[in-house]
Amino acid sequence: MDAGSFQMPQFDSLSPSQARDETSGQSPRRTSPVSRVRRVLVGAAAAAAGVLVWQVGAYAFGGAEAAVVIPVPKLDEAATGARTEKAVFAGGCFWGVQGVFQHVKGVTKAVSGYAGGAAKTADYETVSSGSTGHAESVEVTFDPQQVSYGKLLQIYFSVAHNPTELNRQGPDSGTQYRSAVFPMNDAQRNVANAYIAQLDTSHAYSKPIATKVEKYTGFFAAEAYHQDFLTEHPTYPYIVINDLPKVSDLKRLFPTLYRDTPVLVKAATK
Repeated sequence: MDAGSFQMPQFDSLSPSQARDETSGQSPRRTSPVSRVRRVLVGAAAAAAGVLVWQVGAYAFGGAEAAVVIPVPKLDEAATGARTEKAVFAGGCFWGVQGVFQHVKGVTKAVSGYAGGAAKTADYETVSSGSTGHAESVEVTFDPQQVSYGKLLQIYFSVAHNPTELNRQGPDSGTQYRSAVFPMNDAQRNVANAYIAQLDTSHAYSKPIATKVEKYTGFFAAEAYHQDFLTEHPTYPYIVINDLPKVSDLKRLFPTLYRDTPVLVKAATK
């Protein structure tokens, strides 16, 4: 995101989650294991004025997409007695999608990462080129006895992102920000396809759903500094504008599934 006269590491105006070192032009994770995103967030007093300008500019991109009340899926996975299942969803910048699912009861883990491309291109710098086939995605591990795959889809379509946006979400554009579901098995694929058809038929949205049900070829976790980003940086302007409203909508529209304390990646690995 462009910070104008701000001389510290800047943000591309269309991709706020892409921080770069202005002196080298490289991704922060290539110059240091500590992301320069973090350095900007903690800030320096000398940059305060520039940050303020950037924050004001960020609001020019508008707010979060409005949540939509949609019907429950008519088709859902049959109960198998399993206590653990995984699902992969792509819906724009993974910060917000991860943040939403981390607040869902029955979800035991939600990891930001990449899906749709090859392992060798699953790094942030390369994925951000938009040429890898990857989409910023979230792998959700959940207990199907507490929350079903169909219910996760309802949250995904209703709260986590706008499924009518083609290759973009809010201020972020490119195929890496596309709306896509990556079923882990035939049962998930059938439920996802049926639900998309159901929502289109019901005209729940003013435009057709752009979400594609894609072949699952693997999920690759994103760099550590992307994990738990919403929780760790709740005052970061991009989060305030685009993502915190999604968590509020989850609590409002799905009160029985909302959990105040998010399940965090880094806490689980300690």
